[in-house]
Amino acid sequence: MKDKIDTKEKFHVITVDGPVLSADMAEELSTQLQSFLNNSIKNIVLSLSEITQLDEAAGEMLVKTQQMFYEQSASFVICEMRKNVEEFLDSKNLLELMNCTPTRSEASDIVQMEEIEREFLD
Repeated sequence: MKDKIDTKEKFHVITVDGPVLSADMAEELSTQLQSFLNNSIKNIVLSLSEITQLDEAAGEMLVKTQQMFYEQSASFVICEMRKNVEEFLDSKNLLELMNCTPTRSEASDIVQMEEIEREFLD
């Protein structure tokens, strides 16, 4: 699976290579992303800008991956989702379980706010 990684000060932006995200690809992606939990920069912004189609199992895997990050006190925000992908996930009742934003900038803002919240709670 090909993806692009852009590392910022507080998070990594991962852009998934499209156009299809299958269950197997989502599982492989999840495994790759888990390795970031061992780094000093743990937070992930996942851009789905190139994905035009995914299946329900891939959506479920994204939800599980997000939950795993939050359990480890790390942020996981999905951004730049195409309308048809968003509608599909909504129809499967998965979208409401995801931390999603329309833009990368908004995803960055969420990560930074969550970082501040975690600092206050520690």
